Amino acid sequence: MIVTTTDIHGLEKHATGKVRDIYDLGDSLLMVATDRISAFDVVLPTGIPDKGKVLTQMSLFWFRLVDDVIENHLVTADTDEILEFIGKAGAVDPEQYRNILDGRSMITVKADPTPIECIVRGYLAGSAWKEYKALCNPSDGKKKVVLHGVTLPGDMVESQKMPKPVFTPSTKASEGHDINISAKRAREIVGEDIGRQLEAASLAVYKHASDYAAERGIIICDTKFEFGLFEDRLILIDEVLTPDSSRFWDAGVYEPGKSQPSYDKQFVRDYLLTLDWDQTYPGPELPDEIVAKTAEKYREAYRRLSGKEL
Repeated sequence: MIVTTTDIHGLEKHATGKVRDIYDLGDSLLMVATDRISAFDVVLPTGIPDKGKVLTQMSLFWFRLVDDVIENHLVTADTDEILEFIGKAGAVDPEQYRNILDGRSMITVKADPTPIECIVRGYLAGSAWKEYKALCNPSDGKKKVVLHGVTLPGDMVESQKMPKPVFTPSTKASEGHDINISAKRAREIVGEDIGRQLEAASLAVYKHASDYAAERGIIICDTKFEFGLFEDRLILIDEVLTPDSSRFWDAGVYEPGKSQPSYDKQFVRDYLLTLDWDQTYPGPELPDEIVAKTAEKYREAYRRLSGKEL
């Protein structure tokens, strides 16, 4: 069963994202990860089988693994308990939603999200590589490049490991693309104390997860975290270390100096770039072969990191 939309009668939608449907339960939230997939900020009409389950189960896996580093927003992911929660919140006949919610949903506390994306990069790739190239001019003899307040050697190549993981936050754009900013600018937005807590927590979670992943032959190139304030404490919220929020590479084939194959939706992006599509809504339908290969990428990421099957 592919789930691309949800509609739980009796519950109020708190928010609808590119992937998640979030329902307001009063003093808590129901987060449902659908099988929707987006590319170039456009949600595509074709769903990816099990994608929402992979995102949810991977987040649950990492929440448990890094729980000693920072608290998270999870209340429960048990389906029976979820049905009980939504029933008390007014859902009509909760049992009818069991198959839709099972494995892809969780009840969370209501936290106040911070207004920045917390990105940690261990390797030079993606938008950071593009910005680095724009700043790096070999002819002018620069030995250093300052990228959003982070000083890097001037001779790095694509996908090269950073001298140390760096915190490179971004704004949260309601429309269009997020904008990369410096840690200093992030502190100006959220306040000095919270800004420093966000940086320290992001780097600590990334290190803990990267060390674990390395033992399983996976490189976490970079990742995006979301944090929120709950009862005056900073906690980890949303999803964490999934193929949608992170770039996972196979350490066995890693080779700096070029783009790396990854366990995420890059496979879909690469296919879309072969089409005559202007990257605006509506997006094109995906062929069965692309859907199947993308689904397997997501499942393999979960399998490699958790040691479990869905």
